[in-house]
Amino acid sequence: MEQTQGRAEGMLKDDALKGKTIVITGGGTGLGKAMGTYFLKLGANLVITSRKLEVLKQTSVEMEAATGGKVMAISCDVRKYEEVENMLAAAVSTFGKVDVLVNNAAGNFISPTERLSANAFSAIIDIVLKGSVNCSLALGKYWIKEKMPGNILNIVTTYAFTGSAYVVPSACAKGGVLAMTRSLAVEWGRHGIRCNAIAPGPFPTKGAWERLLPGAMAEKFDFKNRVPLKRVGEHQELANLAGFLVSDFSGYINGDVITIDGGEWLQGAGQFNALEMVPDAMWDNIEKTTRGASHS
Repeated sequence: MEQTQGRAEGMLKDDALKGKTIVITGGGTGLGKAMGTYFLKLGANLVITSRKLEVLKQTSVEMEAATGGKVMAISCDVRKYEEVENMLAAAVSTFGKVDVLVNNAAGNFISPTERLSANAFSAIIDIVLKGSVNCSLALGKYWIKEKMPGNILNIVTTYAFTGSAYVVPSACAKGGVLAMTRSLAVEWGRHGIRCNAIAPGPFPTKGAWERLLPGAMAEKFDFKNRVPLKRVGEHQELANLAGFLVSDFSGYINGDVITIDGGEWLQGAGQFNALEMVPDAMWDNIEKTTRGASHS
């Protein structure tokens, strides 16, 4: 029998993040919004960034109303290092310091690789890998200069370590972020900077999943059937894990990647491998639907 009690509840005590300032890239929607809301409930100050300032402003109003916490919304294209530096300076100016970075900004295409242009590859790698590098570098330099402890949490995916067909740019980029996680954990540990990652399985978010799997395809490609627990993840479950990893309670966890996927990758590595069933005509329709869609 499926147990549901506790899934939608916060895990940590109310003041677990009191006094901490946390930056979340891609923080205006989806999993970024879910994590940020929980961090606020735990007493943190929050900085949310993406390229869409109007979305961020609306989210910040909703978050503050729901939690009573303080949220700074700032537009930042993580692909551009100078914008990352400006975002950090503004966050420090507003809150006095930054303690935690959550690299959550992402983009993705579902497509046979031979249909992709070099620019499509670059678009994903620039956001996911280069963006995570830019933010980690800026925050790392800041913490080392100020002689402050720091904490980086990277949101990757299970196919960062298995690979996956049909999402090769994302798999390459997320694999790079995972390598960076482990490398910086060792190099920066002596500065009191921890670096960990979460590899979520399917946690559907309305906007992203509609772009990735438009129309009837979402029904055909039901992730619940690929998960041993026969369900997808709930956002609070991921927020609970993220809250623990950005808190001092996880102070001896460094350089690890924690999988939260209901056992999916063990059942069949590569989240999107089953898309081999999609015929060419359907790929044509998917391409038309997703072409020009923006990814934050």
